[in-house]
Amino acid sequence: MAKVLISMPDEFLNKIDEYAHFEQRSRSELIREALRTYIFKNKKINKEQENKRAQILENLFD
Repeated sequence: MAKVLISMPDEFLNKIDEYAHFEQRSRSELIREALRTYIFKNKKINKEQENKRAQILENLFD
């Protein structure tokens, strides 16, 4: 597994650590899950936008 070095404000890191502790997960696990969720949501949003554009084009040619 690759390792990634990121920078963030201390307050943000403290909040991440609080959530990780509360959920009994590692910091890395919590951040991976957050990124998976972000990617999933963006794929869904992009798909919806593509569908809207396709509908607009279809309406132009009807």
